[in-house]
Amino acid sequence: MSTPRPSNSSKPPLSGTFVVRHERNEVEKLQNALDAAMTASGYSKASLFAVRLAFQEAIANAFNHGHKNLPTDTPATVEFAVRPEDVTISIEDQGPGFECENVADCTLDENLEIPRGRGVMLIKNYMTEVRYNGKGNRIEMVYRRPAPGA
Repeated sequence: MSTPRPSNSSKPPLSGTFVVRHERNEVEKLQNALDAAMTASGYSKASLFAVRLAFQEAIANAFNHGHKNLPTDTPATVEFAVRPEDVTISIEDQGPGFECENVADCTLDENLEIPRGRGVMLIKNYMTEVRYNGKGNRIEMVYRRPAPGA
C-alpha cells in the first residue's frame, strides 16, 4: 500500500490512490490514514463514524463479493480525497460487477432474514451521494460536511 500524499496544500485536504490486498493490516492502514485526514480537517466524531462505516462496508463488498471467484491476492484500488467541505472515496474491484438495483431491500418484511444487502443500505444512508459505474465494480461515495448546528 502506498502512503497518502497531500494534495497541493501542506495540510489537509489529503488525497491518495492506493492498491490494497484483502489483508486486514492493509485495510486498517488505509482506514487510519482516512481517519487522520478527516480529524486533521476538523470533522466530527459522528462524521468519522459515518465515513468509516461506509468505507468498511464498501471495501468488504469489493473483496467478499467482487473478488469472490478471483485469487485471494487480487487487489482493489481505493482513492480518497478529504477537503474542508467533503470527503470522496472510490473503491474499484476487479470482479465482474453487479447491478445495484437488484440488491433486495433489506427493510422489507420478506427480506429481513436474508443476510445480504445491508451494507449497500448503510452506505446509502450514511453518505450524501453514492454512484456505481456502468459495470458495477466501482463505487463512488461522497460525504458532505453537515452545516454547523445541523
